[in-house]
Amino acid sequence: MAKHDKDATFVGDSRVPAKRIPNVAPSYSDFPGKSEPFWPNFLLKEWMVAAVGLVGFLVLTVSHDSPLTDKANPNDTSFTPLPDWYFLFLYQLLKYPWASGDWVVLGTIVIPGIAFGALLLAPWLDRGPERRAFRRPIASGLMLLSLVGIFYLTWAAHDEHVRNHPSQAGGGSHNAAPAPAEEADPGFKADSIWTAQQSCVSCHGNNMEGGVGPNLQKIGAKYDAAQIAEIIKNGIPPQMPGGMIKDEQTIQELAEYMAGLK
Repeated sequence: MAKHDKDATFVGDSRVPAKRIPNVAPSYSDFPGKSEPFWPNFLLKEWMVAAVGLVGFLVLTVSHDSPLTDKANPNDTSFTPLPDWYFLFLYQLLKYPWASGDWVVLGTIVIPGIAFGALLLAPWLDRGPERRAFRRPIASGLMLLSLVGIFYLTWAAHDEHVRNHPSQAGGGSHNAAPAPAEEADPGFKADSIWTAQQSCVSCHGNNMEGGVGPNLQKIGAKYDAAQIAEIIKNGIPPQMPGGMIKDEQTIQELAEYMAGLK
């Protein structure tokens, strides 16, 4: 009887693959034109892009002033501060009754904490392999809703500020250069009743030549004493605040002095 050689295969746990493939990275030569070494090829390209962006940012900062709001001025009570554009949506959020007042903790900590916490935990909350946005409706919908909310709140805050404070539109009423002192008399010397009023001097100058406010060396040609006193008391909103001088006698003396400047 002929003998037949038979191969015997030992089968173990079916969940364990019979052949083990060593975990060795493939050679770059197997993918010509599609891959490159991280060092130095890829990293050098990243540095070049970063350098171009940095140079562009430096050129922008040198050629254009930062759009910051006004410096603190205790004499300007008419100025309404406004956060920079990237915080406007949070600023607008705190205007709603359910996120301010007794609920201010909800608007300042809870809601932003949930939003930014969800953003940080997104890779662990949504672990699906699908990368197409339309096949991830929950994650895509929440992200789209967040972006729409941020854009709307930013626009609403800016629009409301422009409507309520038109003179401060564009980043503040004093961001531009100070008002030029037109036809200022360099030989003019203000009386001591004027120089003693620091709230007036800070805007109109020591000798009323003008600065942030207009030149007042000939203010008497435009207003009489009663009108000037009324302006000192009530101001000219929103450019000039009122009530900076409290003493009635000082107001009358200053108004009479200014009415005589013609």
